[in-house]
Amino acid sequence: MNGEQLPELLTDIPGPLSRQLAERLRRVESPNVTAIQPAPPIFWQETHGANVRDVDGNLYLDLTAGFGVATAGHSNALVAARIASQAELLAHALGDVYPAEIKVRLLERLAQIMPGDLKVTILGSGGAEAVEAALKTALMHTGRSGILAFRDSYHGLTYGALAVTHRAHFRQPFERQLFDGVRFATFPAEDAMRASVLGEIDAILDASERSAHPIGCIIAEPIQGRGGIVVPPAWFLAELRARCDGISRILILDEIYTGIGRTGRWLACEHAGVTPDIAVIGKALTGALPLSAAIGTHAVMSAWPESTGEAIHTSTFLGNPIACAAALAQIDAVEQQGLLQRAQQLGQRIEHRCASWRAIDGVSGVRGVGLLQGVVLDGGARASAVVGECLKNGVLLLMEGTQADVLAITPPAVITDVQLDYALSVIERALVAGM
Repeated sequence: MNGEQLPELLTDIPGPLSRQLAERLRRVESPNVTAIQPAPPIFWQETHGANVRDVDGNLYLDLTAGFGVATAGHSNALVAARIASQAELLAHALGDVYPAEIKVRLLERLAQIMPGDLKVTILGSGGAEAVEAALKTALMHTGRSGILAFRDSYHGLTYGALAVTHRAHFRQPFERQLFDGVRFATFPAEDAMRASVLGEIDAILDASERSAHPIGCIIAEPIQGRGGIVVPPAWFLAELRARCDGISRILILDEIYTGIGRTGRWLACEHAGVTPDIAVIGKALTGALPLSAAIGTHAVMSAWPESTGEAIHTSTFLGNPIACAAALAQIDAVEQQGLLQRAQQLGQRIEHRCASWRAIDGVSGVRGVGLLQGVVLDGGARASAVVGECLKNGVLLLMEGTQADVLAITPPAVITDVQLDYALSVIERALVAGM
């Protein structure tokens, strides 16, 4: 498998080995994790570039990039080689006591590619951990506990991150244990009325000044990913920036999905010319392994006290050497392969191809930036049917949005023109057929 192949299906989907594995999995994994019903999933065995092979030997085109992780392609050769080399040299260090040298190199590299004065980093593992580091930093810096987040947001499912995640599906079972100082405003679509959007935000900020939790930070995604690939108006991020003076209130931008090249820039906020006080990245940071980062300005991060030997925010695997090696390789791969430019070009190709889909019955919109594109359908059932039909034809898609009614087209930036055109044709046939 060279990563540039078209689908090749050898069995029914899912195949017999995937079905067997699903039955084994349901006996040993929490029932809430992997959906086994109404149909078992396919089980991956091998990946490369934009291709995925399952345990039954079926070859697929991946338009998910593994939840947005594989910007530089699955099993990128440079990343894989650096992981293997680092694993032989040093697999683990005492992250905040006796750190690995490679952690220093990664933090210096991040400072180089980030916009503005985003120079000081707290590393984590998953994206939610980095979100929580950012929220802690906001409290340390401002002394104000309140948070302004946005409806339909998704920032992760650990308790701190869940508190600023809006979707009721995730929140309701745990609502009684969540921080109650979070307020949610409407996240605007591109055609939203400026006065209405800003009026709501300002009213929330003003009311918080008379509450037990005055707002000390605003946290937002520059483009809502799981909320449905929602692109806000061009003025939105600048207006959030204007409401954060860096003393009483700071701006946190969650770039876990959008960062490290997905929209054609290192950070999506660069399209708007806005730099936050803290940017949160993850997913594509390594292309392979768990690693995340909250990257802030010197002014904001200086709120943390100097460690005297017992850090108040740390973890066992902080700055894991293998993950750091993968991140350095991923950044190199994005640069060396010109993937920022490639993401822009492919995004334009997708936009051009999808523009005509608006005329298809049941398609209500197409939106996105770079390799974060969404096709809005007239309901979750329709989107689910299209995803299922595409899977049967060797194309992997995910649904986004609170109603799961948005087809997310988020392929690796290494996908070839031929592969992309093939995958889009599969989607188009499913839409035209009324799936």
